[in-house]
Amino acid sequence: MGDHNTFGKLGEQKAIDFLKASGYQIVRQNYRYLKAEIDIIARQGDILVIIEVKSRTSGFLEDISNTINPKKIKLLTMAANHFVEEMKDDVEVRFDIIIVIKYDDRFDIEHIENAFYHF
Repeated sequence: MGDHNTFGKLGEQKAIDFLKASGYQIVRQNYRYLKAEIDIIARQGDILVIIEVKSRTSGFLEDISNTINPKKIKLLTMAANHFVEEMKDDVEVRFDIIIVIKYDDRFDIEHIENAFYHF
């Protein structure tokens, strides 16, 4: 596994730890449907939250809007729809982004709720 994959998995784990500490219930990790992958599916009360995690080092701070493009949004939406259909449950769905930035020995986490409304 490449260093970027290892770092990405570490970022996802940091995001999961953050979500659990914030009262979210983790439903699924790395859900795949066709060409789409949802990093984290969680519940916050009655809301099903689809979460895209972006992990970066402090030296590589690309504008997140460049990484979450319309194609990525379409894939995430398609996978989320499939997951909800599999659940056979009528739930409200929200799309969030968690940005994990590593600064030397510490991590900063930014959680953007309803993220697709920001793009």
